Amino acid sequence: MTAKPEGRAAMGGLLALVAAAALLAGCAEMDLELPKPAPAAAPPAAQPVAAPAPAPAPKTRPPAGEFAASRFVASASHPLAAEAARDALAAGGTAADAVAAAALVMGVAEPHASGIGGGGFLLYFDADKKNLLAYDGREAAPDSATPGMFMEGAKPMPFGIAARGGRPVGVPGLVRLLEAAHKAHGKLPWKDLFAPAIGHAENGFAVSETMHRAIVEAANDLKASREAAQLYLDDKGEARPAGYRLKNPALAATLRAVADQGADAFYAGPVADAIVRAVREARHNPTVLAPADLAQYRVKAREPICLSYRAHRVCSMPPPSSGGIALLQILGTLAPFDLKAEKPFSATAVHLIAEASRRAFADREVYVGDPDSVPVPTQGLIAADYLAERAKGISRTRAAPKVAPGMPLMGDSGGIEFAEPWTGEIADEGESTAHVTVVDAAGNVAALTASVERRFGARIVAAGFVLNNQLTDFAFEPTRQGGQVANAPAKGKRPRSSMAPTIVFDGSGRPVLALGSPGGPRIIGYVAKTVIAALDWDMDVGAAVRAANVLDRGRGIEIEKGSALEALKVALEAKGHGVSIIELESGVNAVRVRPGDPPALLGVADPRREGAAAGE
Repeated sequence: MTAKPEGRAAMGGLLALVAAAALLAGCAEMDLELPKPAPAAAPPAAQPVAAPAPAPAPKTRPPAGEFAASRFVASASHPLAAEAARDALAAGGTAADAVAAAALVMGVAEPHASGIGGGGFLLYFDADKKNLLAYDGREAAPDSATPGMFMEGAKPMPFGIAARGGRPVGVPGLVRLLEAAHKAHGKLPWKDLFAPAIGHAENGFAVSETMHRAIVEAANDLKASREAAQLYLDDKGEARPAGYRLKNPALAATLRAVADQGADAFYAGPVADAIVRAVREARHNPTVLAPADLAQYRVKAREPICLSYRAHRVCSMPPPSSGGIALLQILGTLAPFDLKAEKPFSATAVHLIAEASRRAFADREVYVGDPDSVPVPTQGLIAADYLAERAKGISRTRAAPKVAPGMPLMGDSGGIEFAEPWTGEIADEGESTAHVTVVDAAGNVAALTASVERRFGARIVAAGFVLNNQLTDFAFEPTRQGGQVANAPAKGKRPRSSMAPTIVFDGSGRPVLALGSPGGPRIIGYVAKTVIAALDWDMDVGAAVRAANVLDRGRGIEIEKGSALEALKVALEAKGHGVSIIELESGVNAVRVRPGDPPALLGVADPRREGAAAGE
């Protein structure tokens, strides 16, 4: 077990717990109907994620953030979160317990990225029941939301204006999500999962370099929120420096209330009142968020989506996240091409991945939204025959001048006239969003991606926590060229996301890799790169995570600045691609499992950020 600079004392109570606590109340008590799980098994010729192979890396540095274990392991976006997860597992907790403890700490120590004022998506594998479950804790639009809420006359609002203050705040879903997962899969007492987060909020934690940069970026907007300014700015209005010991007693009080009373203490009462007041009284874009909007929020159980790829089965999050669909579309479109015969990250390999990605993003822009509000043709988009047809349009030598959305089997969507793809700017989440992946001693697997959208979300604080700006993930224009925009705002609707918590199974149905990343729409490319490197080029997960980032969001290939892949620019441009060399700070948190007795576990945190892995 790794050294623990700040986190052990806060979890001390957990270590005395008895591991075999009874499973808490079932799905009926949390208004959650779990779907029948998708089969985890893949075609029989299993190829476990194999030994390391050389990979171009963006910087010369030792393998950072890796932890080898045989009992349990966690990888999280912040070291304190990894410690909290590890300590929950050491106390006999499940992956659900550990992921909750980690998520709560991430909200304290990385408030610019995630927290209880935001939402998330959880993919959970129950090893005993062989069930794969998807939990949707995405934020929801209040009943006051309208299709044109981000329009100024006939024009969309500028993103920077729309994303601040009250209007972009969705009803937070993370607390309900963690409660639902804990009730279904947890063993440790709910209250004890909050101990590390409460301890760090009360006693303080060191502001990281990443958090300091985020405060600097958001400082002008944070000044408009008295509570935010008091927390993150000094008396002169300057950002708290890296190393500053930040205490947040208001957040500690909120967490203690939820720990003692359950999630209802968040969605009704003083905490809910503080959220409503912060949104209604925001200096920028004040709007109506009603107590009823919070009271009626429910986490939703979704059917995970899976696709067979290279003798494995890759499973990810369904809509309203587009991340899973796009990831599976990229893999399925690449299936006819023998990437293994290509040198890893060669010009041809990158070209093929980019062409598959362009097709996935074209479909994403047209078809994907909240499936409870618009009939998304999910199965049609990931059908093998549809993706094979899409692959036929890919040349090995030339980029297509233009990629149009495909024509998947529409199912119940046949009556909808979908709009053409959006060709404007794609908003970036940057260093916001956080991820944690856990494998426990029983083989349960949890992959949770959580977010407040951009850095510091809506730039307002209520009851100690940052409120999200996730409603700006909706399309600002509700109609386009006479067609319906699948991701247009509406009351109660959940905005499309790019988050892609993912679990990969071998041919026997055993999980061998679990991962996710922050990064806005680039999440899709970061996760795809890691999966392709592992399954096509036999890289171990550490090498796959560290490999240089290269992706295409439908706007041209982006290559990680400072990496060896910069040398591909000329060759890719010769194939007809637009190429940009930019910073690509992925934050993949992954766990590799090599089945055995005991299994060989490896937790990996992306060295581009501040995450860590811990276990035993």
